[in-house]
Amino acid sequence: MIDFDYISKEELKEAVRLKNNSSEDKKIGEVMVDLGYISEKELLQVLEMQMGIPIAELSDYYLDPGLADYLPENIARRHLAVPLQRDGELLLVAMSDPTDLIAIDDIERVSGLNVKPHISSPGELRRALDWIYTEDSIDIGKFLEDFEQQEEEDYAEDELREMVEEAPIVRLANTIISRAYQRGASDIHVEPEEEYIRIRYRIDGVLREEMKAPKSSQRALVSRFKIIADLDITEHRVPQDGKIQMSVKGYKIDMRVSTLPTVHGEKVVIRILTRDSELLDLENLGFSKDNLEVLKKLIKKPHGILLLTGPTGSGKSTTLFASINEINEDSLNVVTIEDPVEYQLEGVYQVQARPKAGLTFARTLRSILRQDPDIIMIGEMRDSETAEIAVRAALTGHLVFSTLHTNDAISSVTRLVDMGLPSYLVSSSVIGVVAQRLVRRLCPDCRREAELTGEDKAFLAPETVEQAFTSDGCKKCGDTGYSGRLALQEILIMDSEIKELISGQADEEKLKRKALSQGMTTLKEDGVGKLREGLTDVDELKRIIF
Repeated sequence: MIDFDYISKEELKEAVRLKNNSSEDKKIGEVMVDLGYISEKELLQVLEMQMGIPIAELSDYYLDPGLADYLPENIARRHLAVPLQRDGELLLVAMSDPTDLIAIDDIERVSGLNVKPHISSPGELRRALDWIYTEDSIDIGKFLEDFEQQEEEDYAEDELREMVEEAPIVRLANTIISRAYQRGASDIHVEPEEEYIRIRYRIDGVLREEMKAPKSSQRALVSRFKIIADLDITEHRVPQDGKIQMSVKGYKIDMRVSTLPTVHGEKVVIRILTRDSELLDLENLGFSKDNLEVLKKLIKKPHGILLLTGPTGSGKSTTLFASINEINEDSLNVVTIEDPVEYQLEGVYQVQARPKAGLTFARTLRSILRQDPDIIMIGEMRDSETAEIAVRAALTGHLVFSTLHTNDAISSVTRLVDMGLPSYLVSSSVIGVVAQRLVRRLCPDCRREAELTGEDKAFLAPETVEQAFTSDGCKKCGDTGYSGRLALQEILIMDSEIKELISGQADEEKLKRKALSQGMTTLKEDGVGKLREGLTDVDELKRIIF
């Protein structure tokens, strides 16, 4: 029986009537979800309460195609059941109806294991089945064993082209990509060693080894990635760059591919450019309440330059696009110049810089200014010419977003002056600087309280933390102790006093003292705040701050 806190008696009667008149074999709960009376999540909560069987959030699990060995696809789809984990003689299975004893008997019979059922929604289960039972997934162990028997050869071009179109290599390459995407990796590294190929994924900013492939598969695997990125498979002596657009289990993803010749062969790095809409929401990026309020005020200024600064991989582009997404509306003309274009936003006109073809940042920026823009985003301030045009745009009524590579917010001012901009132009055009770093977020499932060592307390000084946290690692986080990342920020607001100091060519130390006296939160202080909230740990702060 459904809890009446969720639906009215009239809605229940209507759902029963439709169920009885329908030729489909649907349960009453599914009918009410179809009618929009309750959500799938609410239905699962009621079923969990009534039956005492836990909910399985499939996003918390790595859906391993290898588990398909225990549950054939026809039985999995017939009973809408997904194998999640094997633990000794137990097989954890997510099911739409965990009370279906016939389904459980079938699964136990074919798997030879005891089933531990969990509840999940039919929609999530169908998507998971498409992940696990797909022609792209292969038995990688068996594939690598077969390749191990082969000798590495110097194939002719025709032989190589024929080989990389064959099913095993195609499926291996696709599986490497789909697993990386499923695990939330930002990069795939295909690395030639002397006796094998190492495949690593960068997950939450840290590289993790996924597998080792035999040396004999190197030419074919690298060539497969080069072909789908439209690169020259006959050229091995110079670096190449390309792009891949493909569908992974029904999701369209974009990838950047880079090859680099090394002493053991070509190394390939694939950057996965996710289109996750949640990343383009400022509320989801980990800003503290105060910093978020400050940033929202800055991006609503009518004109001026807002800079994002930090090392490569610190999330600058994500924050920029989330900022644009926050303020973009039909009444604005937003144009970007990027190299490469990463996120694609509806209603934003994005230009891909092509320096080799003469389409430099500076040249493109001049053209953009003739396109009547309200907001301009420049992927990176790379040279003095681009910086000068950006300043001119800001001073003539445009809001300009861009990035720099500096260690903190204050040093961005010095960097602009070093690029040749007069200090008075910097002070009159820049409205704010956001310095950013990314730290790994503690896994909520295995997080626990921790004692701070003397070394930890010395590092945090003069800040004090009453209670810190750490994590030991669990199955849900892949035994890493971390799940996802969040940003640390410091924001320099260019008020009248700071502007006066910049115009007077004050050094960084004076600028920093003034900014701190006016309440600027440093990267370290923001990190300590996240530490107090139990979002990250001391080791992560040490790794990132220093």
